[in-house]
Amino acid sequence: MGIMPLKYLADLSRKLKVSGSGKPVNGWLALSPLLVFLVIYAAASIIAGDFYKVPITSAFLISTIYAFLITSGEMDVKISVFSDGAGNRNVLLMIWVFILAGAFANTAKDIGAIEATVNLTLTVMPEKLIYAGLFLASCFISMAIGTSVGTIVALVPVGTAIAQEMGAGVPYMTAIIAGGAFFGDNLSFISDTTIAATRTQGCSMADKFKANFAIVAPAAVIVTAVYVFQGLSVGHSPEIISVDWVKLIPYILVIGLALTGVNVVSVLVAGIACNLIIGLSCGSIGIVDFLVSMGGGISGMGELIIVTMVAGGLLEIIRSNGGLDFIISGLTRKIKGKRGAELSVALLVSLVNFCTANNTIAIITSGPIAKNISEKYALNPRKVASILDTFSCLVQGIIPYGAQMLMASGLAGVSAAAIIGNLFYPFTMGIFAFLAILFRYPRKYS
Repeated sequence: MGIMPLKYLADLSRKLKVSGSGKPVNGWLALSPLLVFLVIYAAASIIAGDFYKVPITSAFLISTIYAFLITSGEMDVKISVFSDGAGNRNVLLMIWVFILAGAFANTAKDIGAIEATVNLTLTVMPEKLIYAGLFLASCFISMAIGTSVGTIVALVPVGTAIAQEMGAGVPYMTAIIAGGAFFGDNLSFISDTTIAATRTQGCSMADKFKANFAIVAPAAVIVTAVYVFQGLSVGHSPEIISVDWVKLIPYILVIGLALTGVNVVSVLVAGIACNLIIGLSCGSIGIVDFLVSMGGGISGMGELIIVTMVAGGLLEIIRSNGGLDFIISGLTRKIKGKRGAELSVALLVSLVNFCTANNTIAIITSGPIAKNISEKYALNPRKVASILDTFSCLVQGIIPYGAQMLMASGLAGVSAAAIIGNLFYPFTMGIFAFLAILFRYPRKYS
């Protein structure tokens, strides 16, 4: 996922071993709260005719109540299990990132940093290449800093402002950046997912990168070409008054610190402090207004914080009821041949990611099982590591309750469903990864 300090990776698998709430329920029944959530959210949105109208928090609340009803044990125990999931270290870290990102984005906007960045982007980048340019910038930054969340925090406010300036769709522009963010999350040497995938499969990062890049590079090229083609229809050239270079510093600082490997929490704190200094020195904002701006940004993340905690608790109940064990045992029961083995690894990590909403945890959970499958069917560990990473990033990019979609929707002010409907790269990446399994590509690693 790219928002956790690397020192936490060793603790992630331990966190999955929280005591259950009672006797495990039937496997399909254990997974049913997720189905209830999806049905309620999708059906209500279709009935309303608008995915903007249905709060995702309502769907999660109903599915959580349902999960409590089907779970055995005393209510105090069930509440304890839910609380363990809602309040574990990774969930709380995500909440800290949401809070700081909201404060940074809003104060940057109020001091004029976003406007200055938009003016610079529109000045140096040909309008016909604006879509492709933002996608490639997102790919490069996420590759360099190893975090899709950090890339989304840095670029979505800028992309949103550019969309408004050009008269383009905000969900579409946000999806361009979010899609590119998963390119680096999947490939970067310092990404949590890369580290987890290579460690569980016992291969080097360089070898995994070569196999993984051969699979996803065609997808990135095709998506870039699509954005170039779609950019040809851009006919609005906004008037640029001037570029206030001083106000570019907050974004330069945030991206620069992230490139050096500084933790995202520290990066955002530094960015907020930079906004304060520049805002006061330029006379763009007063100290009281700055505090109000911070509060407004934090308040804007309120729904994301609630969804993150409720989703964490719900998914922990599903895990404690045996939902993940049910998925794992079912997928590994009838494997035939190398293709079947690789497909089972892809399906395993996808379903676990779907149930945990965290691609790093999904890889750590399914990685040891994938290693056993790899050894039994003589699979190439570099290819298996690539499958784990790629399919976990695919699922993480298309679930509306994942940290990336929640962050992007919160910063852009649009629904996660609207962004997902405009995503190109994650879906294209998934198609090429699936074809790589079917056609045993790349041959060297198959």
